[in-house]
Amino acid sequence: MPDPVRVLVTGAAGQIGYSLVPLIARGHLLGPDQPVILHLLDIPAAVQSLEGLEMELLDGAFPLLRGIVATTDILHGAAGVKVAVMLGGFPRKEGMERKDVMAKNVTIYKTQATALEAHADNDVKVVVVANPANTNALILKEHAPKIPSKNITCLTRLDHNRAVAQIAHRAGLPVPNVRNVIIWGNHSSTQYPDVNHGIVKTLDGSKKPIREVIKDDAWLNGDFIKTVQQRGAEVIRLRKFSSALSAANAVCDHVYNWVRGTPEGQWVSMGVSSDGSYGVPVGLMFSFPVKTRKGEWEIVKGLKIDAFSKEKLDATTAELVEEKALADSIIKGSSQ
Repeated sequence: MPDPVRVLVTGAAGQIGYSLVPLIARGHLLGPDQPVILHLLDIPAAVQSLEGLEMELLDGAFPLLRGIVATTDILHGAAGVKVAVMLGGFPRKEGMERKDVMAKNVTIYKTQATALEAHADNDVKVVVVANPANTNALILKEHAPKIPSKNITCLTRLDHNRAVAQIAHRAGLPVPNVRNVIIWGNHSSTQYPDVNHGIVKTLDGSKKPIREVIKDDAWLNGDFIKTVQQRGAEVIRLRKFSSALSAANAVCDHVYNWVRGTPEGQWVSMGVSSDGSYGVPVGLMFSFPVKTRKGEWEIVKGLKIDAFSKEKLDATTAELVEEKALADSIIKGSSQ
């Protein structure tokens, strides 16, 4: 087997971390032939939960798990890591305005950016999960200029998976039969789940456009979009906790495809730094359809965007531009 890869998980003692780390230890993040050393980072108040998580990982006797670094020190946690999964962030609490949450996360992600830049592997791959994921990733990117911007991403694979699952369920087909849906924009309620370029492999083996198989444009342009946009809130309403199992699974899907590649003719959704494609401002962290190969992603170009889709893209772009301006103002204020 190859040498172990060091994987950092921040906020590891939280709900998503508890669901994620055994998946990593079982090879779902980097593959069934890749040993890992897990770096588990959390705040001092969670140290006992972190110790308990380390005990459970040891008790799991995972064949691919070659070591555990459980720490509350970001410098120690970042040392030598090749993959960083950023679950940790300050959640919005009752009575807090968005700028207050952003201010907390600016401080957190500036610190983590500095640590990763100084101590992680030179080619570290980062996926930001904590909300607001796109803007947290942007903050990290701007404060870690030595890390290639293409190596910093945010998670919209959960939204992508939700969209695929909704289409598969509606069509009465297995999930792998649905391909090339797209999540555009922000990991928020303005995101746009787009099926216009997606295909379905039917039971007879033929490949047909999603709209041709579903045959219900009113649903695809209405309830389908709302369901995907609001799915996280609905899970919280029912479970009283945020999505953990599905988020952990999506993190594994995101990194696995990034490292191992996407199948020929298929793409997935990733939040990446815009190169100006589809009119999105350069440098904005935005979810695009991407193809991946040998650890590199590439935005799928040249897709036709109709008027309905253009309106949706403009709305989510505007929200991200506003978030970026708010983050920039907080950063500027804190440096004065």
